[in-house]
Amino acid sequence: MGWEALELWGKDAVRIERLSGGVANDVWSLRVRGQLAVGRLGTRSDADLAWEAELLRHLDREGLSVPVPIPTADGRLFADGLTVMEYMQGGPPETEADWRRVAETLRELHRLTQGWPQRPAWRSSTDLLHAETGTRIDLAAMPPNGVARCRAAWARLVGRETSVVHGNPTNPGNIRMTANRVALIDWDESHVDVPDLDLVLPHNAAGLEGIAYDIAAQASAAWEAAICWDDEYAVKRLAEVRAL
Repeated sequence: MGWEALELWGKDAVRIERLSGGVANDVWSLRVRGQLAVGRLGTRSDADLAWEAELLRHLDREGLSVPVPIPTADGRLFADGLTVMEYMQGGPPETEADWRRVAETLRELHRLTQGWPQRPAWRSSTDLLHAETGTRIDLAAMPPNGVARCRAAWARLVGRETSVVHGNPTNPGNIRMTANRVALIDWDESHVDVPDLDLVLPHNAAGLEGIAYDIAAQASAAWEAAICWDDEYAVKRLAEVRAL
């Protein structure tokens, strides 16, 4: 149905302009019921979209600033691959102090989602010690030596508590800050995993030290290499994963 589904949010719902940053989706600013909003059209399954919508509603209820889905006129949180969400005002983090606020927000996300069920069809980093595929990851497409290095990095996370991770918080475009709050947007890569993957931030804002930082940095580099393989960025990230 495509963007024709937008009429389910009301006859006055209109697209304004395409937004940058949508890799797997077509993302636009919208005007819905007189308010600025964001629309995202993609090919994710209904189960996947339902998981994300429930997560965002939970985080909103608990006080985190997230782009809450705006329901259709008949109450659905998405329709035909289209999700309409609140527009989050603010700018990207710029200073070390800004990134420390981001780290605090991420830790609150992790605290609020301990025990959360895994996103449909996704796998965590430690799941991939024994599996080859999970949504956007296909380890069979990577060089065998690269897979071995990634798995060695992820093996150091075994036994740790898991929660929802945002999945891409180091991209300043995924954060909207004001003086009063930090909003996390673009939850496309969120899933259940070890929180360390979210905490390798600019200026080491999460305050990881010594071996804790090394474990997180290696696991994070391995994850980004695997999920993006094999573009230039993924090759660069894999080069950061320690040789065996």
